[in-house]
Amino acid sequence: MAEDDSQSQELATVRELCANGVCMRTTDVEAKLDEGNIQEAESSLREGLSLNFEEARALLGRLEYQRGNVEGALRVFDGIDLQAAIQRLQPSVNENSNSSSFSSYSTSISSHKKGRANRDSQPAVSQHAASLVLEGVYLKAKSLQKLGRFTEAAQDCTNVLDAVGRIFPQGIPGVQVENRLQETVSQAVELLPELWKQAGNFQEAMSAYRRGLLHLWNLDNDCCARIQKAFAVFLLYSGLEAGPPSLGAQVDGAYVPKNNLEEAILLLMVLMQKIHQGIIQWDPSVMDHLTYALSLCSQTPVLSKQLEELKPGVLHRIDRWNTLALCCSGAGQNKYALNLLRKSLHKHERPNDLTALLLAAKICSEDSHLAAEGVGYAQRAINNAQGVDGHLKGVGFRMLGLCLRQLAKIALKDSERFHLQSEALIFLNAAISLEPDNADIIFELGVQYAEQRNLNAALHYAKKYIDVTGGSVLKGWRLLALVLSAQHRFSEAAVVTDAALDETAKWEQGPLLRLKAKLEISQSRPMDAIETYRYLLALVQAQRKSFGPMRIDSQRPTNARAEVVSSDLIDDACQKRE
Repeated sequence: MAEDDSQSQELATVRELCANGVCMRTTDVEAKLDEGNIQEAESSLREGLSLNFEEARALLGRLEYQRGNVEGALRVFDGIDLQAAIQRLQPSVNENSNSSSFSSYSTSISSHKKGRANRDSQPAVSQHAASLVLEGVYLKAKSLQKLGRFTEAAQDCTNVLDAVGRIFPQGIPGVQVENRLQETVSQAVELLPELWKQAGNFQEAMSAYRRGLLHLWNLDNDCCARIQKAFAVFLLYSGLEAGPPSLGAQVDGAYVPKNNLEEAILLLMVLMQKIHQGIIQWDPSVMDHLTYALSLCSQTPVLSKQLEELKPGVLHRIDRWNTLALCCSGAGQNKYALNLLRKSLHKHERPNDLTALLLAAKICSEDSHLAAEGVGYAQRAINNAQGVDGHLKGVGFRMLGLCLRQLAKIALKDSERFHLQSEALIFLNAAISLEPDNADIIFELGVQYAEQRNLNAALHYAKKYIDVTGGSVLKGWRLLALVLSAQHRFSEAAVVTDAALDETAKWEQGPLLRLKAKLEISQSRPMDAIETYRYLLALVQAQRKSFGPMRIDSQRPTNARAEVVSSDLIDDACQKRE
C-alpha cells in the first residue's frame, strides 16, 4: 500500500505539455530549468513538440508560471519578442475570412515544424499557435501583476486584446474557435480593468470595462455577468464621474445613461433580468447594490418590482417581505409596508428581527392611531439591541419617544397627556445620550420641548440643530424662528426668516413665506402680510404650472410636527401680547 501511495504521488507531480497532437513529460525540461539552462529547456520543447522559437518560449513560460516561479516565467517571456509574434498573427489586407487570418502566421513558422504527423487543418494549426503566443502575453501580464508592476501588466493585457481585435476584426465567432484561445481572451478582458484600477488609473479602467462589454469577445454568460457587476460596483463607489459612453459606442434609439448612477442601475437591471431568465445564477450582492443605487435616486418602487419578479425560493420570503416593506415605506405606502412587517414579525416567523422592528416602529410613530402598536415594536427593538446590534439601541429609544408623543396627542385627560409627554422626553434624552450628534434626535427634542412650552430648552436644541447641520436644513431655521416668536422676540424671528429665505431655493420657500406672513400679522403689519401672501400665491401658481399638483403636495413641510407647533406657538404669543 505504501508503494502504491508513493507511485500515485509521483504520477500526480508529473506534468505534461501537449502541442500539435503530441504530449511529453516535463521532467527533463524542469530539471534544465532548475539548473538555469533556459535555452536547453527551450530546445527540448522545440524538438519534442515540433514548436518554433516563440511557441516554445511561451509554453516554457507557462510551465514556469504553473510551478510558481513568477520571476523565472517573466525572464522566459522577456526573452522573446512577443509583440513581433502578435504582428504576424494579423490577417493580410486582402483576406476576409477568420480562418485565412491565421494562414500568414502558419506560413511564416512552417519551416520550423518538421516531422509533424497527422497535421490538422491549416486554420486549426494557426489557432493553436495563436493561442500559445497570446496565452504567453497574458501570463506575462499576470506575472507582472504578482510582482506589483501593474501598469506594465495592463499594457501587456491590452496587447492581447489588440491582437485579438486585429485577428478577428468582425468579432470572435461563436464557433470554430479553440477553447484555450477563447479562455485566454475572456480572462484578459476580465483582468484588464482590474489591472488599471490597481495601477491607480481609473479613467483607463473605465475605458477597459466599456471595451470589454461593447466589443464582440464571445464571452460566456458568467464571465460577462462578472464584468457587468464589477463595472456597476466601480461606477457606484469609485467616486469617479465617467460621463456617457462615446458616440461611436452608442446605438441609434438606444437609451444612453447620463451619469455613473444611471449606468450602474442599467447594468444591475440587466443582471437582474438575466437572473429572472435563468441565464445566470442568483447573486444576492446584485440585489444589494441595486437597492443602494435605487435608494440614492428615490426609486424604491422600481426595486419592489424587481423583488416581485424573483422566482419563489430565490429569496427567503421574510427577507422579501422586509425589503418590500422598506420599498413601500420609501414610496409613502406605509399601510402596505406595515402589513408586510406584521407578517414578518409574526411569532412563527422572525419576531425579533431588529431591522423590521425599527421600521415598523418608525411607520407607527407617524400616525397617532398606530402609536400604541409602535410602542410595542420599539420596546422589543430595545430589548433585542444587544451585542453587535447594540449601536441601534439609540434608534429604538428615539422611536419609542416619538410613539409616546403621538399617543399624548390623542390622550383624553391632561394628566395622561402630561405623563406621556414626560415619558417621551425621557426616552428622547436617552437616545441623545447614546447618539449626541444625531441631528434627527436633536430636532425632535427641540419640537418636543416647544410643544411643552419649555421655550428655553427648545431654543437650545433649535440652535444646536442648526450648528450640527451647518444651517443647510430648512426645518431647523423654521423651528428657531417659531421659538423666538413664542418668546415675543418677533424682530429676531423675522431676521431669521429673511436669512433663511435668502439661502433657500425659490421653489422651497413656501413654508418660510407662510411663517413670515404669520409673523407680520403678529407684529400688526397686515399690509406686509398681504404682500407676502400675494407672493406666496404667485409661487404656488408657478409651481402648479411647472410641476403639476403632485409637486405642490411634495412641497409640504418635511416635518408635520413642526407645522403643528408653528400655529400654536404664534397664536399663544399673540394672545399673551394682547
